[in-house]
Amino acid sequence: MNIGTLLRSWVGSTVFFVYYALSTILFGLMAPFATIILPKDVRQPVLNLHNKGLLFVFRVLCGVKIEIIGREHINKNRPVVLVANHQSEWETYVLQVLMAPVSTVLKKELLSMPFFGWGLRMVQPIAIDRSKRTNALKQIMSQGKERLEDGRSVLIFPEGTRTKPTEVKEFNKGAAMLATSANVPILPVVHNAGYAWPSKSFLKKPGAIRLVIGPVIESEGKKTGQLHDEMTAWMRAEMAKLPKGA
Repeated sequence: MNIGTLLRSWVGSTVFFVYYALSTILFGLMAPFATIILPKDVRQPVLNLHNKGLLFVFRVLCGVKIEIIGREHINKNRPVVLVANHQSEWETYVLQVLMAPVSTVLKKELLSMPFFGWGLRMVQPIAIDRSKRTNALKQIMSQGKERLEDGRSVLIFPEGTRTKPTEVKEFNKGAAMLATSANVPILPVVHNAGYAWPSKSFLKKPGAIRLVIGPVIESEGKKTGQLHDEMTAWMRAEMAKLPKGA
């Protein structure tokens, strides 16, 4: 990265951080009242105004081009178990926008964060205690079924936590278990956002992000292991094709 590009990256990242903080505070302050006043089907579109703003400002200020492949596989009239690799914060925002209404499986500590956590509560997340794996799985199964029956898709990151773009981590079977139990399909997604928006990094890097949405993988008549293997095979193959670097 040359001096000019590095300077632009620092300036863009700084302005983006200021916007991010102010927008999060504003929507966080509104969230408790919106949760009380607004019906459930309106809350996510309202919160997505925040998400769309962040995505737009990130793209413009940080010099990032976005390529989304496979939009035709999205059917918002049919709830799915949405699975994606987890590299940054970017995918958590873009998938909320692309797949609304969607409930995300996340660690419960996030709900305690001022402003940010208050906004999260608007969209009916499934907040688990990752230190209690058995209870967490039961919670995903029970609350996940409730969300799906209510017409909401459920977003699960099968790696369990964020990983570096070059890191390979085993996928857990929670998504396949929920899909087979609820008799809904899996919609797999892969991306390389970790290069442009690295996890736990202030500096955002100019370049491009590619997100690929796969065809749904039906769960009907399949055992958990078979469905998990199909999901893993597609995701691994597509991740290998993604550009290495922003």
